[in-house]
Amino acid sequence: MSATSHPGHGETSSRRVLVLGALGVVYGDIGTSPLYTLRACLTAFDEVRPGHVLGILSILFWLLMLVVSLKYVTLVLRADNRGEGGTLALLELAVRGRQGRTRAVLVGLGIFGAALFYGDSMITPAISVLSALEGIGVVSHRLDRWVVPLALVVLVLLFAIQSRGTGTVGKLFGPIMALWFGTLAALGLWQIILNPEVLAALNPLLAVRFVIDYPGASFLLLGAVVLALTGAEALYADMGHFGRPAIRTAWFWMVLPALTACYFGQGALLLRDPSALRNPFFLMAPDWGLVPLVALATVATVVASQAVISGAFSVTRQAVQLGFWPRMQILHTSALEKGQIYLPQVNALLLCAVLVLVLLFQNSENLAAAYGFAVTGTMLTTSILAFCVLPTVMGGRRALWLALLCVLLVVDVLLFSSNVLKLHEGGWLPLAVGVVIFGLMMTWRRGRHLLADLQARDRQPLREFMVQLEEYPPARVHGTAIFMTMNSGYVPPALLHNLKHNKVLHDQVVFLTIRVADVPHVAPDERFTLKRLSPSSWQLTVFYGFKEDPDIPESLRDVAEAYPELDLEPMRTSFYLSRQTVVAGHRPAMWASRRAVFAFMARNGTRSTKFFKIPPNRVVEMGMQVEL
Repeated sequence: MSATSHPGHGETSSRRVLVLGALGVVYGDIGTSPLYTLRACLTAFDEVRPGHVLGILSILFWLLMLVVSLKYVTLVLRADNRGEGGTLALLELAVRGRQGRTRAVLVGLGIFGAALFYGDSMITPAISVLSALEGIGVVSHRLDRWVVPLALVVLVLLFAIQSRGTGTVGKLFGPIMALWFGTLAALGLWQIILNPEVLAALNPLLAVRFVIDYPGASFLLLGAVVLALTGAEALYADMGHFGRPAIRTAWFWMVLPALTACYFGQGALLLRDPSALRNPFFLMAPDWGLVPLVALATVATVVASQAVISGAFSVTRQAVQLGFWPRMQILHTSALEKGQIYLPQVNALLLCAVLVLVLLFQNSENLAAAYGFAVTGTMLTTSILAFCVLPTVMGGRRALWLALLCVLLVVDVLLFSSNVLKLHEGGWLPLAVGVVIFGLMMTWRRGRHLLADLQARDRQPLREFMVQLEEYPPARVHGTAIFMTMNSGYVPPALLHNLKHNKVLHDQVVFLTIRVADVPHVAPDERFTLKRLSPSSWQLTVFYGFKEDPDIPESLRDVAEAYPELDLEPMRTSFYLSRQTVVAGHRPAMWASRRAVFAFMARNGTRSTKFFKIPPNRVVEMGMQVEL
């Protein structure tokens, strides 16, 4: 019987492709953690003792099981927003139906968690590439001085190819990471076979005993152990790309066994030779395999870096759509895959930040403290938001879910608290980045709300205005005028300016409002609503998901097909927009500093025509000043 005759053959093949893709994109970050984690954990001790090695390995393994396997892979993946995950998607679920102070607190918490992700996006490429290239120092100490220059070159090349998209390169990510995880497993198993006593660390009592013997050191140790958990957020954030089953299959069948083998293999080596602490990962390999391992590690860290860079692009697009960031230029690098996007401004800023980090910290060990704060801050945010969502999503015994979430929340609080103590060692960096980006996001959101309130104040209702206007109309001209407005139901300033200066009204008038739904993608039959206001005017509302790019001409073609009486032929349609300049009012609604920041962001945001894909030769902009 041929393979094609099996009914499940195609489905099985597709599942394998998804699992392989998940290996390349989702697990790149957590898969490169063995390069530096165990060394960072043990450097806090004056000497490497067997009890230290076994105790730390036990803590590390059971945190992987508790935080990654239980929290993320088993529980959090269930809290999907129509198949999509990530901090902002979870935020939309958490605030749904909530009002008042609770909603405001959750929004602030979710946005701060998203802001911390940018710190992670800066640190991951720097620490990953540095830790991989530090392997050349194991080959020869004379090469140590080349680590930083080579890291800078690799990082510049990585960011330079972002504009070309990850479509072609992405096909290699899965096989590369499959080879990487296979190598981790092989190296680890070899060392475990040489020293099988290390398997005693699988006993959780060793972790408990270590905490009892070294309570203070254990708490501080959590700040380094958390490095083994970096990348866990990617499991949830990339759920929409690969689906829950593929991510779970990849974790339990390949990633978790390979990571466990590698960490325990390093522990076995250290039990035999404590001096291997200078670089236990690379010293697991035989001498002839060092150079190929350094090359493979470098490629694997590039893959891991690519994942967080793409994640930064996705988070920024979601923030723009949800109204927390000004419009930015978004380029699609693939005609087939909607998720492959490129944001030039974000790419340039990330590159500058990563290069500064490499020059400032010089090696991966110095960056470890900074890394942990960003990761644990985002994890804690996810736990709190999941606390609000999971008990209702999963049903069953609510008390049981709440008790389990409380345990996970306590673990995340301990991990975060341990990293707070490392603020002076580098943790201040992601905190500063997060605070600045959080401040910018909230300033933009506050400014947009104030503008919307000012525009709605003392504004005439749109329906009554249009009915009265058509009773005593000005000169009518052929064609259709589309007035874009944030506040549906009220007369937009652009219409008043047009009547005041041009003293004409088009044969047909459409008032267009863009709304972003609290779901990632809007179904075609829910894309727009159209209401007639008067014999020749309509209110059109177009809805987009927070992971979709608005395309107004495409949506108007759908409207024209559904409502033939509405003339939306491109050559007879003009768009009228208001371009607002923010100035200080007599009684300022914002502090002068925030108003200046908001005005700067508004001036430098991508123009509406480019963001909404409206042809510039069909747009008329009306300038106006707004007092804040």
